[in-house]
Amino acid sequence: MLEQYPFLPLVLIFVVAYFFMIRPQMKRQKDEKKFAAELKRGDKIITKSGMYGKVVDLHDSDSSCIVETMAGKIKFDRSAISMELSKKLNVPATTDKK
Repeated sequence: MLEQYPFLPLVLIFVVAYFFMIRPQMKRQKDEKKFAAELKRGDKIITKSGMYGKVVDLHDSDSSCIVETMAGKIKFDRSAISMELSKKLNVPATTDKK
């Protein structure tokens, strides 16, 4: 079969690479863009550098937000906010009562 289709293994490698590497990364980028667009005042966030804070103001003109921390107010780009860590921070704690 390889004599008839000598490029088949190469094509299969590219197909596997697409479905296991490229496609999940594109989905993640889309989710992060959606998360950044859905930010609102009062959301508790964590930046990718590890700074905790609360969103005080949002600017659509330059895609930035002002975050209030213990040290004061700091202006961040929305892409600097970590989606995974911020979602974990905003999940309400569940208590099991037995």
